[in-house]
Amino acid sequence: MSAVAILTPDPATGDHAEVWPPVLARLQSALAAQGIRAVPAPWSAHVEDASALDGYAQVLPLLVWNYHVDHARWLRACRTWAQAGLPMANPPSVLAWNSDKRYLDRLAAAGVAIPHTAWTRRLTRTLLEQVFDATGADELIAKPAVSGGAWKTWRFGRDGIDALLAQAGSDADDDAGRAGVAEILVQPFLPTILQHGETSLLYFGGRLSHAVNKRPTPGDFRVQETFGGHYTALAQPPAGALALAEQVLAAIDEPLLYARIDMVPDADGRWLLMEAELIEPDFYLGVDPGRGALFAQALRDRLEALPAPRAATGAVGAASAP
Repeated sequence: MSAVAILTPDPATGDHAEVWPPVLARLQSALAAQGIRAVPAPWSAHVEDASALDGYAQVLPLLVWNYHVDHARWLRACRTWAQAGLPMANPPSVLAWNSDKRYLDRLAAAGVAIPHTAWTRRLTRTLLEQVFDATGADELIAKPAVSGGAWKTWRFGRDGIDALLAQAGSDADDDAGRAGVAEILVQPFLPTILQHGETSLLYFGGRLSHAVNKRPTPGDFRVQETFGGHYTALAQPPAGALALAEQVLAAIDEPLLYARIDMVPDADGRWLLMEAELIEPDFYLGVDPGRGALFAQALRDRLEALPAPRAATGAVGAASAP
């Protein structure tokens, strides 16, 4: 049986301690059906030295859900893994650039439709008023360019600017001395997410696996399960969403084992890319009709195309489920 490592959250933070073990279990179950044993290992144990990961046929960062709270260390880890030549999916270079949402600008330059986006290192009333005027939006969204899971995401109207600036200033004080957290993106809030939700297309080995619609709970706008979001598998993805997802993957043009493309339609029905998740996306295997079978097959195909892994030189500091 082939063995792969699945990188998990830093246990020192305690983040997602009750959430990631069930996700890991679903991944392990899917991979076991293809004769692949998945071993958990905290990503933070392999930042400076990757030798303990040498013996694995593949290293998958599928559960590194807290990398954004120490982005500088994450980038250092990506460099370490690249220099070590680890067989990683996705590649360390992708794990680095995809961790900063400024990649959206590069995709937009390639013709991918995204929401109007302003970037800033400091939120000001002038900037926010300019975005309100330029977009005609009733509300805006602001969040760090390096973030995940709706971390520090603000939704506000014109009458909420003062409160936002006060909160942003407080967060900036809390983050003082931390690298990689200053850049902030500001976008119009798309009310369609309340009526139509966000749609995600999951690709494994370049093939579409399944589509999932995610809707926020009434009174909220965040679609994550931790905020009460509801997930539903779609029999077929909307044609516009499928076309956009294919365009995004063509523009990225990387050897990806997996990708999740998150999209929302605007008021005119035009699909817009919200994020291309290439690091640690939830595959939503709980609602996947195939329960991860296409992911497992894509990984098996990749393993069969790779040379045998080097002999392990150390023991993996395995993460333990609570």
